[in-house]
Amino acid sequence: MTSLLNEMVDREKIASFPQKDFRLKQESSYNRASKSPQDTVGWFTNHDFNRTEKDHNFLRIEENNGQKEWVLMDHQGAGAIVRTWMPFRSTKNPKTDIIIKFYLDGATEPALEGNMLGLLDGTDLFPFPLAHKSLRSAVSFFPIPYAKSCKVTVTNRPFFYQFTYREYEEGTSIKTFTMGDYQKAKPQINEVCETLLNPQNTITGKAVKLQSVLAKNEEKSVVLPEGTSALKNLSLKLGDYSDSTVTRSVILKIEFDGQQTVWCPIGDFFGSGIGLNPFKGWYRTVTEEGTMSCRWVMPYQKSGKVTVLNLGDKPVDIQLDATVGDWEWNENSMYFNAAWRGQNPVPTRPFSDWNYVTLKGRGVYVGDALTIMNPVEQWWGEGDEKIWVDGEDFPSIFGTGTEDYYGYSWGGMSTDFYEHPFHAQPYSHKYNKLNRKTEIGERNTKGYSTETRTRSLDVMPFGSSLQLDMEVWSGTDCDMAYGVGVYWYGDATTTSNRTPDPKGVLSAH
Repeated sequence: MTSLLNEMVDREKIASFPQKDFRLKQESSYNRASKSPQDTVGWFTNHDFNRTEKDHNFLRIEENNGQKEWVLMDHQGAGAIVRTWMPFRSTKNPKTDIIIKFYLDGATEPALEGNMLGLLDGTDLFPFPLAHKSLRSAVSFFPIPYAKSCKVTVTNRPFFYQFTYREYEEGTSIKTFTMGDYQKAKPQINEVCETLLNPQNTITGKAVKLQSVLAKNEEKSVVLPEGTSALKNLSLKLGDYSDSTVTRSVILKIEFDGQQTVWCPIGDFFGSGIGLNPFKGWYRTVTEEGTMSCRWVMPYQKSGKVTVLNLGDKPVDIQLDATVGDWEWNENSMYFNAAWRGQNPVPTRPFSDWNYVTLKGRGVYVGDALTIMNPVEQWWGEGDEKIWVDGEDFPSIFGTGTEDYYGYSWGGMSTDFYEHPFHAQPYSHKYNKLNRKTEIGERNTKGYSTETRTRSLDVMPFGSSLQLDMEVWSGTDCDMAYGVGVYWYGDATTTSNRTPDPKGVLSAH
């Protein structure tokens, strides 16, 4: 538990392939009719909850001392739960009397138990922001490691749920979570919370700057210091954001060791979406004054170059600042990558899976930012994430809805700004941090929305391949527009199916 908490706030860790290899897995209430993409009816069945006794989107029911318990997760082997998500059962009621229990290493008594929402929403044992009450959801990132097995149960029929966990290689030595260790670790836990809520830029290193005006189709570059190093901070500020599409038409490009690994519109790279939408996260911050910054650690062996390209019609003022620090390159060091995919129109019928990215080789997937344009009032975000790793026959991560993937629920009602160190909704229709929704019951699902999720303990390592698809599942037949920025680390030989798309950038909004 203590080493995982340290890892959570160590950005350099994810820039190297894990020394103790693991694969990220998930247990969720996805609909059990979804068995194969070839079955186009079952694959897109959206009934992924447990509303009545007829629904069985969970593992099984057991009886314990005369009481029924619904089993939601039962992992045999060494692992660690690194993310949980539970929604409210109704849009306006955050209360429940259901008890959640974590049985570790085959024990007959739970190592941890508590209120199903309170334990996970930052109001009970796990403090904010390690656990928090999102928009109509309880989301926890507190790590619960176990050496041999983990079974999670609840004392009444669950609604929706997700338990995301690391599955370690056999023989990995793990110290199983205990309440005694939790109590001893309280000073460290409080320090991690403080660190997550106040992310600091690296100040030691060499400063690199670029200030210029870019004409239409013009680009300017800055060369990074030579030798083995890592780009540790990068910030960009434009002179004018009055045209909101400027964050889609200005492109960030980065080369490391002669190979371009980043080509992404700045709004999708920094998580702002279309326009300047302030928020603060562990890896990225967008300020009200217009500075967009990131703290991804980006190592290189010999050389690096950062370029800003203006694809828009009007000149743009840019101010770029970066800090380059020390790095020791070894066989597990990887290059940071960011890419973009956009499509307009995206038809919602027939139902389909929309591919964020497909990667070949070795690497670690670390996050994404999705911006959609919804032309109708109907809710758009019922689509599930389906993530295939290393050639699986069935995705090891099969979700329960796009809004669930991004850490909230009841999407038709939750169209409002929220932020957290690891996920956020910087913009939802007309609302952002500077313009909050005041009428709770307002359903403003029409228009633009930006959701973003970045990963720390829930990063996804892959040895040979990773494919991330997001199901397109709107409540009505219409044409939407999708644009996504995706972020991963990979070896020099790791490839993606994403290439620079200047034409797409200009047509995707």
